[in-house]
Amino acid sequence: MIKMTNTAQNTTHPSEPAQKPPTKTPAPAKGERRVQILQMLAQMLENPAGEKITTAGLAKRLDVSEAALYRHFASKAQMFEGLIEFIETSVLGLLAQINQSDASAVQKIQKSLHVLLAFAQKNPGMARVLIGDVLLHENARLQIRVTQLIDRVQAALKQSFRDAAMETGWQPAVEVGVYSEFWMSWVVGRWHAYVRSGFKVAPTAHLEATWAAMGAL
Repeated sequence: MIKMTNTAQNTTHPSEPAQKPPTKTPAPAKGERRVQILQMLAQMLENPAGEKITTAGLAKRLDVSEAALYRHFASKAQMFEGLIEFIETSVLGLLAQINQSDASAVQKIQKSLHVLLAFAQKNPGMARVLIGDVLLHENARLQIRVTQLIDRVQAALKQSFRDAAMETGWQPAVEVGVYSEFWMSWVVGRWHAYVRSGFKVAPTAHLEATWAAMGAL
């Protein structure tokens, strides 16, 4: 009968220290990996050349397989939805903070407009999502969701103009909705100019001058 020997005991010389097995770098937690994917997607959108976003290119940037991406997102559309959710949470949260502040109604409008412009300026990739150019060939629900966000922001501006009229006695020449629609369109136009310029024309430029020129309040 052949006797089985314990080879594990015979491979290390008594005078040699036992070698520790190599340690593997722990994989990021699921939530952390999702954030990494969205951050890389946003970074790729910051390319002024407007490179086509593919899951293959995204996976290559992250040094993972495409299959690894799909463990966290069912589709590329779902990845864009993740970015839109971030934009919604950030923008609406900032506007809520302004509305809850002690600033005057007029100052709240001015600060809100500045926040909308500054957010795009600080997040060039997100600006492309907001104007919808990267969503043209994606699922239609993505553009609908961005439109709904813009509508919500415009509604908030409309309420702010109403508050300003009550607080200051200002009597608008037309219904306040016209003012909120104008300023929302102006903000979106500044986003477009920023993207078209390759992120060189600052969205926040000329805000004060435009406000003064329009003689809003």
